[in-house]
Amino acid sequence: MSLQWPWLLTTLVLVPLLLALYLWQLRRRRRQAVRYSSLALVRAAAPRRAGWKRHAALALVLAALAFLGLGAARPTVGVDVPVSQSAVIVALDVSGSMCSTDVVPNRLAAAQEAVRRFVEEQDSGTRIGLVVFSGFAELAVAPTTDRDAITRALDGLTTGRGTTVGSAILKSVDAISEIDPDVAPSDPAPGTVPPPPRAPGTYAPEIVVLLTDGANTTGVTPEDAAKTAAERGVRVYPIGFGTDEPSSMVCSAAQLGRSSDGAFGGFGGYAGPSGGSGGGGGGGRGYLVADEGSLQQVADTTGGRYFAAADADRLQTVLADLPRTVDIQHRDVEISVFLVGLAALALLAAGWAAARWTAFPD
Repeated sequence: MSLQWPWLLTTLVLVPLLLALYLWQLRRRRRQAVRYSSLALVRAAAPRRAGWKRHAALALVLAALAFLGLGAARPTVGVDVPVSQSAVIVALDVSGSMCSTDVVPNRLAAAQEAVRRFVEEQDSGTRIGLVVFSGFAELAVAPTTDRDAITRALDGLTTGRGTTVGSAILKSVDAISEIDPDVAPSDPAPGTVPPPPRAPGTYAPEIVVLLTDGANTTGVTPEDAAKTAAERGVRVYPIGFGTDEPSSMVCSAAQLGRSSDGAFGGFGGYAGPSGGSGGGGGGGRGYLVADEGSLQQVADTTGGRYFAAADADRLQTVLADLPRTVDIQHRDVEISVFLVGLAALALLAAGWAAARWTAFPD
């Protein structure tokens, strides 16, 4: 257990002070009792009551004060929670190489369907966010339990030039920092006080699922971004999608961001020759195949795990098994409310004890 405001434990000094005052009053009363000529007469006049009952009300009041003092210090305890009670950021590659038809009907369509099913199968309390990236990364949907918002965003995805895996990781970290005060953003604003560094081997309850079919072509490297995520305890679970033999690039008009009049819109859509989309931004074949070495290093650095998914069925299996694959996560939970509740119960019991054993002595 740890305390957020440990200095407020000084309020607990009231408990022994009040107890000492009570004991002093008891001793004073005993001294005054010897002034009577007949102690037997005093005992006969006093109510018959078990010794402990005389002190029960005060003991309960002191317990209530102790609970309130502890609660004021804002104690937290570490608990283990499954991923279903946390948040998942899905970072999805929408670069032009996702138009490759080595996965039927193409990589992007298969990924959209797999992620859609993954979202639908999560616990209703799990918050899910969506980051999409090609030449740049953006937060399409902030972490939410609104499944329709995620589905609409998935249905509206379009392709773009380039692949910036590192920026996608940093954007995902920023999305987590918005909902978890213990996770600092990737680039804290000047003058802000970041949360204290996370202890080695401990992780944030939120995770990032990164799905990409290519190699980083622009922006910060995945390895450097992974170091930033690791410093904040954010685990990244990369999925390398597609075969190592990419075929022709064919995306639908909607995936290219093409409207009915032939114009383009959406997330950086563009058209390549022969009606297909362009490549993944680098122009070389290597950018059309997942960079397993880099993705494995990202997983190792952040404490996650790398998965390879050559086809749609394997991708479905990886995403379906992911909640069971993720280790139980550690979360600090504040218990002040629980202690305040105990204090309230103790005060109610003290009132009952005072009324019962004072007004109606045995």
